Amino acid sequence: MDRIEAAARELREAETAVALTGAGVSVPSGVPPFRGEGGVWNEYDPDAFDVHRFRREPGDFWADWLDLRADLLDADLEPNVAHDALADLTVTGHLDAVVTQNIDGLHGAALPEDTDSESDAVVELHGNARRAVCQGCGRAVPAAEVRERAESGDLPPRCERCDGVLKPDAVLFGEQLPATALARAQRLATDSDVVLVAGSSLTVEPAASLPARAADRGATVVLVNLDETPLDSRADYVFREDVTDALPALRDAVGE
Repeated sequence: MDRIEAAARELREAETAVALTGAGVSVPSGVPPFRGEGGVWNEYDPDAFDVHRFRREPGDFWADWLDLRADLLDADLEPNVAHDALADLTVTGHLDAVVTQNIDGLHGAALPEDTDSESDAVVELHGNARRAVCQGCGRAVPAAEVRERAESGDLPPRCERCDGVLKPDAVLFGEQLPATALARAQRLATDSDVVLVAGSSLTVEPAASLPARAADRGATVVLVNLDETPLDSRADYVFREDVTDALPALRDAVGE
């Protein structure tokens, strides 16, 4: 607990702080990881979810996406206590934002409904599978609505406004990360006094480089992950604990 209290003190005293989260934060909610034991890429061919295949065979892509999404994002998914802890730290101003590699939308769902701007509080580096976006006019559509159409045989689902093909708002293989989200994440990593990394193996770029960028500037790095990461030797605090234990404990210590 002494280390938790010390890390909490760093957060309390920071002028700017940011969290970076990976799949490990959502696993307790029932979202399987993409890699490693139990990962979805052990069951699915990643090449089927390449952006070039989407452009070439949008109907077949959507058929495979429906199967993947059913295994990845159950309709009844709810934020867990780790999401809640990060949301609380954001609402109280101890975190300026949560930058996430996850596409499940659970960080946004954990925020109070009266949060001023979810887009400011959560930076989604890999998109959000709860939305679909028209490739013609850019209109965003709730994924549930598009999924119903696709499941009924409307493949590929198209925009009702311009007839453009709809695409899940998740970054596919071969696709660039959203420029605005990446730029904000890089800016936060550069400006933050404390970077809290939770549930990320820090092996997928460019997200993996963000806390290292902060460490290069002398920022305090707090790392919570069950497995070792490439940044362990440079982190100021390493908690080899479940995020559902460590993050609520950190939140409570910050509030004391």
